[in-house]
Amino acid sequence: MSHLKLRKLVLAALFAALCAVMTLVLQIPSPMQGYVNLGDCAVLLSAWVLGPVYGGAAAGVGSMLADLMSGYPHYAPGTFVVKLAMAAAAALLLRLLRPGTGRLLPALAVSGLAAEALMVAGYFGYACLWLGKGLAAAASIPGNIVQGAFGLAAAAALYTALSRGRVLSRL
Repeated sequence: MSHLKLRKLVLAALFAALCAVMTLVLQIPSPMQGYVNLGDCAVLLSAWVLGPVYGGAAAGVGSMLADLMSGYPHYAPGTFVVKLAMAAAAALLLRLLRPGTGRLLPALAVSGLAAEALMVAGYFGYACLWLGKGLAAAASIPGNIVQGAFGLAAAAALYTALSRGRVLSRL
């Protein structure tokens, strides 16, 4: 295994742990279903730092583990797929929107908004079709939008600070 692949694998494991911890540490119960957390911040950071493959795997595994540890095992398979897709989309969009330009914040905003829209739609589809909740699954949409907004704002602030501090260039 090459040095670069090993480094990315270790960082992916660390980001998976970060996704799980940030999901578990601050859980605000939602009146609809589930809870609102800052896990999406770690999901977006893993995507933007590690790219679509390693970042997607880290986001999916870490978020799924958080569901398993917090008493929502019925959401674990859906969470794995939704967060993996969310991170892969965010990473690919950031690469597409920021090829060498200095416009970091707009690129983060667009890629993060698209990823969060994917998350809201993904969880709605999973609860509606797989969990059999039908259109009642729409009740979780406002909570997911709030979670996505906080996650995107936190991730954009952290990524911007880390990139200005040259921390990301050393990863």
